[in-house]
Amino acid sequence: MSFLKKLFGIEKKEIEIPVKEFTDEEYNTDYELKEQGLENVLGKMYGMVGHAIIPFSVGGAVDMYYYPNHISGTGFATMELLDPDGNGPKKNRLGTYELVAFTKLAINEDEENPNDFNLIERRFCGIFTTIGNYSFQAVLNPNETIEVPNGTDENNCLILDLYKPENKEFKIGEREHHLLLCLEVFRSEMEYSRANGSEKLLNLLKEKGFYPYSDLDRDPVA
Repeated sequence: MSFLKKLFGIEKKEIEIPVKEFTDEEYNTDYELKEQGLENVLGKMYGMVGHAIIPFSVGGAVDMYYYPNHISGTGFATMELLDPDGNGPKKNRLGTYELVAFTKLAINEDEENPNDFNLIERRFCGIFTTIGNYSFQAVLNPNETIEVPNGTDENNCLILDLYKPENKEFKIGEREHHLLLCLEVFRSEMEYSRANGSEKLLNLLKEKGFYPYSDLDRDPVA
């Protein structure tokens, strides 16, 4: 999959996310059930949320939710792609989903002194927002590659994968969904994946202990 702006054929500001009116009670119930579903897979959610100034539903960034109790480091997740009816991204071969990503870095609780955690957190806020918008326009399947523009000459390179640790299902109440992992990789690794299949690259990353993390302070495996 290539450069997203080319695939969109339009600027981001022109993307319209279908909106249905729900009551506050419906949103609150959905939020509670979604929180339970995510915590079933990712462990207890961190007590602070990275709220966007402008909501995702009206063209802003996604809110960022943090999970420090699942694996070493911190998980990031979205909670705004699926609406209270379970609709949202175009269904892929597994259905509909929310997005997740991981860093080996611990949450930085010192807001006055940002560090590398804050850099990757902001990067993934942008990645999630772009992919989240695009998911309403195109089908995104596990094991696909995707490039996300970031305002520089070099796009972010990612592999998408089903994230289902220990076969734990992501469910919202009785509805079955899934978590789509956004795994940032080096360009050489993405090209290897395109040439040889994503499964081979994912296996290499797992062998080296790099999966499911998106930290790039390492040597490429391909």
